[in-house]
Order: sequence, then structure tokens, then C-alpha cells
Amino acid sequence: MAMMARMRSLAPWFIIMVGGLFVLFMVLSDSRVLDIMGQRSSIIGSIEGEDISYQEFAQRVEQERQNLAQSGQELDESQMDAFRGQVWDLMINQKLVQEKMDEFNIIVTDEEVREALLGPNPPEFIKQYFRDSTGTFDRTAYDQAMLNPQNRDAVIQTEELVRQQRMQQKLQEYLSANIIVTESEIKRKFVEQRVEMSADYVFVSTAAIPDTAVQISESELKNFYNKNINDYKIEAQRKVKYVLFRKQASKGDSVGIKNNLEAIVNKVKEDTSTFKTYVEIYSDQPFSRDTLSLDKIPDGANQQLVNADPGEIVGPVLTYEGYVVYNFVNKIPAEEPSVRASHVLIKTQNADKESAKAKADSLYQLLSDGADFAEIATANSEDFGSAQKGGDLGWFGKGQMVKPFEDACFSGRVGVIQKPIETQFGYHIIKVTGRSDENYVVEKLVNQIQPSATTLDDIYNSANDFSYLADKNGFESEAELIGYDVVQSAAFQEEGNSIPGLGASMAMVKFAFDNSVGTISEVFRVPSGYAVCMVSEVIKPGSKPFEEVRKTVESAAKREKKLARTLELVKEIKSKLGETGDMMNAASIVPQAKYSTANKFNLNGTIPGVGREFAFSEYAVDAPLNVISDPIKGTRGSYLIRVKSRTEFDSTAFSIQRNSIRDNLLQQKKSTFFTDWLEELKADADITDNRHLFYR
Repeated sequence: MAMMARMRSLAPWFIIMVGGLFVLFMVLSDSRVLDIMGQRSSIIGSIEGEDISYQEFAQRVEQERQNLAQSGQELDESQMDAFRGQVWDLMINQKLVQEKMDEFNIIVTDEEVREALLGPNPPEFIKQYFRDSTGTFDRTAYDQAMLNPQNRDAVIQTEELVRQQRMQQKLQEYLSANIIVTESEIKRKFVEQRVEMSADYVFVSTAAIPDTAVQISESELKNFYNKNINDYKIEAQRKVKYVLFRKQASKGDSVGIKNNLEAIVNKVKEDTSTFKTYVEIYSDQPFSRDTLSLDKIPDGANQQLVNADPGEIVGPVLTYEGYVVYNFVNKIPAEEPSVRASHVLIKTQNADKESAKAKADSLYQLLSDGADFAEIATANSEDFGSAQKGGDLGWFGKGQMVKPFEDACFSGRVGVIQKPIETQFGYHIIKVTGRSDENYVVEKLVNQIQPSATTLDDIYNSANDFSYLADKNGFESEAELIGYDVVQSAAFQEEGNSIPGLGASMAMVKFAFDNSVGTISEVFRVPSGYAVCMVSEVIKPGSKPFEEVRKTVESAAKREKKLARTLELVKEIKSKLGETGDMMNAASIVPQAKYSTANKFNLNGTIPGVGREFAFSEYAVDAPLNVISDPIKGTRGSYLIRVKSRTEFDSTAFSIQRNSIRDNLLQQKKSTFFTDWLEELKADADITDNRHLFYR
């Protein structure tokens, strides 16, 4: 029975697998509900002439969202635009791949599926559920589960998964029939993995060539620009000015959450149900029981717990998590103590150390005479974060403060104001306000502070009102009148479906590319709230003007000349050293030259002291030993190289690993080919995407 139950429990897993690993090869289901009912549905787009209704797309999005939820992944509203884009791409891929399968007449028969499931070697993804503690496949249990009528639904799911898996294999085999891996490629990969080299080298870096040594005329600059014009090409771009209306909770939302939690606390105190029961019903976080030191409990909550007794309910307390109610279960001894302290800091950075010390001493004297510590800290401390809280640093443990400060706090007596101590930050006057040698066992109920539906409506209405008034009175003038901040975006392209500073918003990007400068938008939803924008600049495709990129061109042209100069200097060194001279003398010939050694590097790895330099490693892998190379131009300068040692090619190891290397290379080639093939299909396909009209 346990085996059958496990088999039945596989059904959701199959759905996830079909929707995940092999989702490109799922058969599109007919989900046009309104069409079935004889009504006409709204069209969100089309793929190769086949219309996709809004209802069909929305249903597919929800299906994929539920698949994610079953695997433990939850999406919030801010992620939905990007997720809808992924589902749209998924539907495109499925449609195009299915058409090609039909064109190539790729099918998988029922007999093939049965053979795969009931033959001598069932698929590994299902075998793994029928292995015992030693990893042995229990064929008898597997056959019983597959043939048991009670498992019919799970078996059907498995059959469909196997069918799609086999279709994938057949399609890849069809497409990659002519892909081969040559013997030289296999040897090359083996050499990359197994052959190590060591070499001496002389290096002249472009950084060693001063700018004054490189002269570039105006005509040379323009010739360089024209020769490398592709480096300065730009696609069509847009810029917008926008006003962002952030989705954030109002004061009323915060008060409402607090009031609701206070009512829950009253119920907890009167009820016989466990605190865990209330957590499971009302909390935004799952139940847990944690043992924490005071420095691991948010400020405000930790001090309330210090003043409470085990068994009490503490809160609601406003923390970085939201409002939190704690069930104070118990206190237990801690391995390390925690302290709470306040301080006044007089900084010594960029200041006269003696005057800083004198000021600290005078403040200490005031405090010793009875002045209020919080008032002195607020008025004088140069640690402005804690000064706003009367110098309070909260609770902290060892290792969280610089050593002199920590030592003073953990050795000081509670309530005693200490003489100024010095740290790297300045002089501190410290007052230890609490000490604890205990950890706190707590359970917590958390309510995050989220904007209510009413608040969201208010935010949207404010954005909508601004859009209307800006269209009548002018975008920037109306924003200034109301007091809204206008933000200028950086340039963006249409393909990215994202606005710099705002994030993903296909609808806003589409608006910007469909309208002229000065056009003001309606309200668009963006990850952080709502936005109204105005097209501020239209950038046409082409090349950036020479004057705009002049500095970049000049820098690149100088670098090219410097690189050429390093090659000349290395040639000069080689002419003096020949093939067997002492490379350590290179600096006496050319002062800019540096001699060094690189040990144990391989063909595609990082070269010690050099980094990634393919010209260096490509030479070293085939070079004769103990012979100085001809000058070699790299990416950051030029080299002379003498290879000292190189691992011999191990023909025995190669013969053992050859087939494995070949198979890996072949799989990589097939995977790359399939990805490129699919991208070409999409580029050539007739696709209409009107999602921006439905999701603003």
C-alpha cells in the first residue's frame, strides 16, 4: 500500500515536470472558453497566424503559476509582468516547435511508450522512486505499481511525459544528424584539461607607455572612428520623464494592522488555544520556536522582552519585519553575554586630535556632574544615527564593535559613565545601560505592513488625476505645482521591455516607442507602484556622432598606439637577447620591461601574474622548450615567452577519456545548435504581441 500511495502521489510531480523540463514539447490545450460558448474573445496576439485570446493566455499564466506554487515558489504582483513574458515566450516556443515536429513527421507511437516503460530499462526519472536503501531498483514493486488500476491517472501522466521526452530526443536527433566532433577537437579539449605549462616571460605593458609618448592627429582620430564605426552604433532608443506613485502603506494601514493585532492578542490571552494556532491562522510567516540572544531580536522588541516574564505575550511591536507579537516562552543561559550601551562620539578624522580629546573630557565632566546623558549625546555626539536616539546603540554581542569599544562595554558596570576611550573613529564616552547572560525562547506572529486595497485605490487615483491634469496643463509645470518629483530616465531600447529606474513595463516601453516627444501617458503599473510618463527624447538608430564619442575614440586610439609601441620595445629586446639570452636582463635594454615567471597554467585557465591572455597560452601549448619566442602582442601589452616545462601528452589517459570527452562535446554542440535553431525560428516567425494593451 505504501508503494501504491507513493505512486499516486507522483501525479502533481508529473505535472510540474511536464510544465518544466519538457514544457517546450507540451501539446497546447484548447482553452478558449468564450469561443466554446459561441462568443467572440479579445485577441492578445497571434503566433504564425493563430490567434491567442486574452482568456486563453490568462488561463495559461494561471496554470504555470500554479505549477510554480506546487514546487514551492510563490510569485507576488511585482513579478507578474516578467512572469507573463516568460509564459508568452513559452507559448511561442511550443507552437513553433510543434509545427516543425509536424513538418518533420516526428511521432512517438504507443508501442514505443510501452517499450520505454515496461522494457528492460525504464526511464531513470521514474526508477528513482523504486530504489531501496542500497540504491537497488525494485523491479517487482515498479511493475506492480505500473499495472495497478488504482494508479491509472499517474501512469497516464507518466506515459505523456515519456512521449514528450522521446519526441524531444527524436527532434534533436533529426536536427543534429550532421553534427560531428573531430579528432582534433577531442585532443584540444583533453589538452585544455590535462596539459600544464610553466614559462618565464618579459612583459611590456601599455600602462608603462605615457600619454606624452603617443601623439594622435585629428585625422587619425577620425580615421580610427570610421574604421571602428560598428563600436559606436546604437539601436533606436527612447527617454522618458516620469512621476512615480509608490505602492506604500499609509499611516491608516499601519494603525489598522496594529489594532487588529491588539485584538488578536486579547483573544490569545483569553483563549485556551495554543499560540501556534493563532500563528498558523494570522501570521505572514510560518510558525517557529527560536532561541535568540537580545542582539538578534529587533530593537524595541528586545527591551520589552527584558522587562517581561516568561509566559507573557509581548507586542505588537513595530520592527523591520512589520508588527510582531511575541510569545515569551522561556529564558535559558547564554554562552556569550549581550550588552546595551549608549555613547557620545567626538570624531578625530579630519580634526585636531587634541581639541577632540579636550571636548570629550569636558563633556565627560558635565556628565559626571549630573548632566542628562541623552541630552548631551543628542546635542554633541558625531555619531548622528545614535545621537537621534540619545546615544543609544541598542543591544549587541561580542564581535560586533571595534575591540577597544567592545572591551569597555563588556567590562564596564551598568549605569556607570566611563572616561573617554579612543578608537579609530575618535573618542567615546560610554554608558552601559544593560547586560544579559540569557537567551530568549520566543514564538512570533508577524503581520507585514502592506498597503490596503483602499490605499492602492487612492494611489492609483492620484496617478490618474495627475495624468489628466498634466495633459491639460503641462507635465513638468503640473508636477511642480503639486509637488511631485519628475525623474529623467536613461535611454532604453524596445526589446528590453524595461525602463531604467522603474523596472519591467512592456506597456510603457511600447507607449514610448509609439509616440512622439511631449506625449503624456495614462497610468502604467510598474513593480514599485504606478507611473505617468512623458516621452522626452527620441533617439534614432545609427552611429553616435564623432564629437559625442570623441573622448572614447581618443582613449581607444591611444591604447592601440601604445600596444603597437609595446610590440616595438619587445622586438628591441628580442634583437639583443636572441633565442637563448638571459631574459632577466630585459630591463637593462628597455626600462619598461618586467621579467617574471608563470608556473602551472593550462590552455584556457588564468595565467599566474598575467590573468587570462589567450595569445600567451596559445603560444605556450605548442612552443619549443627553452627557446625565447618572437614578440607576441597580447591584450594589455606585448611579451617574450620562454616555455620551461610542459606536461607530456598522455596517450594512455587520452584513450581512456576520449569517448567521454567526445560525448560531452557532442552534447554541447547539439544543445547550442538547438538553442540557436529555436532563436532563428522565432526571428523568422510571424508573431503579433498586443499584451501591452491588456496589461497596463
